[in-house]
Amino acid sequence: MSQAELPIRTVVERYDALVARGSIDRDPAQAALAARLDALNERLETADLAVKGSSLGWLFGRKTPKREPIRGLYIHGEVGRGKTMLMDLFFDLAHVKLKRRVHFHAFMADVQGRIHAARTAILEGRIKGDDPIAPVADAIAAETRLLCFDEFAVYDIADAMILGRLFTRLFEKGVVMVATSNVMPDRLYWDGLNRALFLPFIELLKTYVDVVRLSSATDYRLEKTDLDRSYLTPLGPDADMVLEEVWFRLTGHKRGARVVLPFRGRSIEVPQACGEAARFDFRDLCEKPLGAADYLEIAGHYGTIFVEHVPVMTAQNRNAAKRFINLIDALYDRHVRLVISAAAEPDRLWAGEDGVETFEFQRTASRLTEMRSVEYIAARKDAASTGG
Repeated sequence: MSQAELPIRTVVERYDALVARGSIDRDPAQAALAARLDALNERLETADLAVKGSSLGWLFGRKTPKREPIRGLYIHGEVGRGKTMLMDLFFDLAHVKLKRRVHFHAFMADVQGRIHAARTAILEGRIKGDDPIAPVADAIAAETRLLCFDEFAVYDIADAMILGRLFTRLFEKGVVMVATSNVMPDRLYWDGLNRALFLPFIELLKTYVDVVRLSSATDYRLEKTDLDRSYLTPLGPDADMVLEEVWFRLTGHKRGARVVLPFRGRSIEVPQACGEAARFDFRDLCEKPLGAADYLEIAGHYGTIFVEHVPVMTAQNRNAAKRFINLIDALYDRHVRLVISAAAEPDRLWAGEDGVETFEFQRTASRLTEMRSVEYIAARKDAASTGG
């Protein structure tokens, strides 16, 4: 078997293969993080071999199946630095069988649902005690040894108030956490209601994870996505193919995962999400009852948004046109990077009669044109680096 045919076993090897293929450029900060992720994977494998008492157990010690705490990783940095890419490489290669990779908000929505079910079971006498969080944590720990979170961020007070108790028990049970985030731990739940009650969780987090800042000098999403391929027209197989290529070059994945964002007592569905990028069809965003607040919520979670199959709009789909106007306003205001496939150039997307929409669409067309420019991308990058 040639060297090129040898199976890839480590994050460093897979990272090197991506560099060799020209998919990414080598970055010292990324390479260093890849090595740290490999070291964590090795610690997990060694600890689990010791617990199992396998035929190699004598190498690692046979005593007791109790797991010693293993420090995870909390990886933070600006958008587009490769945090999610590296975590996903690690997750794919991790030897742990009980592993879960999930968007943090989806995880917390699942936790809140389990807590509600546990409270009901306590009231009905099916669970002893009066703490619904403990059985939920125990169930998660039984299912999961390695938890990988994308987009670790805390906005909701209900989440903030349970995280300390939940993760105290998860960490005690030996669950190892790896997370990506746009903010350092000390900035979590910043300006949140009753934040003082949340601060012990931050100290707990720093006790059980190593905090790593990924400070690559380049925004790889922008480097690998040419400006002239951010607005694709006309619609058809060629546009679809190019958009697929841009998505893959940006995320490293052919498809993203479905994510549900809890918002104001309801849910916003994201058909495909991968790290800091999300992908929608026009119908997902503009033919469903979504408003400006929903679009701002989406823009707050993702630095790059893909919108496919935008049609030419007329009075017959006026409501969809108004939502499209609100969508572009929200993405523009939040400096979100937009990759779009459309039936026509921006100034030809509205073909209705003169009226309010005609006037408003002039602004939309202007913004769509600006969002393709080097100046907009630079402004978006500056806003991301300052937390704007």
